[in-house]
Amino acid sequence: MKTILKIIGALIVLIILYAVFAMLVFSKDYHFEKSIVINAPKEKVWQYTGSLKGFNTWNPFAKADKNIVVTYSGTSGEVGDSYNWRGNKDVGEGIQTVTAVVPNEKLTSKLHFIKPFEGNATANFIITPEGNGTKVTWTMDNELNAMMKIMKPMMDGQMGKMFDQGLGDLKKNAEQ
Repeated sequence: MKTILKIIGALIVLIILYAVFAMLVFSKDYHFEKSIVINAPKEKVWQYTGSLKGFNTWNPFAKADKNIVVTYSGTSGEVGDSYNWRGNKDVGEGIQTVTAVVPNEKLTSKLHFIKPFEGNATANFIITPEGNGTKVTWTMDNELNAMMKIMKPMMDGQMGKMFDQGLGDLKKNAEQ
């Protein structure tokens, strides 16, 4: 019994040490990006990346809730284009608003997360020629609070999985 308590105690100490380490060492600035090359002209790829309605045809985050409620406002594909979403505990609630557009090249948007955690982020879709195709780079930047710093390694894994799924679906849609 003492051995089990020692093991549990050691695990608790390791968890606390990791948490303190993460809060002190990990940067508050978080950047994540993934790219994919799509065998389609940039104008066709832009149909799926140049507006929030286009994005939501392949948005992997929204697919986690089949009953998600989405409300659009503004002019699609222009600064001010936005959508509110409200979903289950996996999807949460928030608003995404386009803040800058360079047609067929770049769309920048601000995300405001309401649930399950309050926060803000900036996302970009950057479109560049790549051989006979089009390279799409999807980025996300935000500031991590202390608790998010602790979860950073798990965030990297989850973001990688979601970005891969989304970019894969984007590729399928744009190459049809």
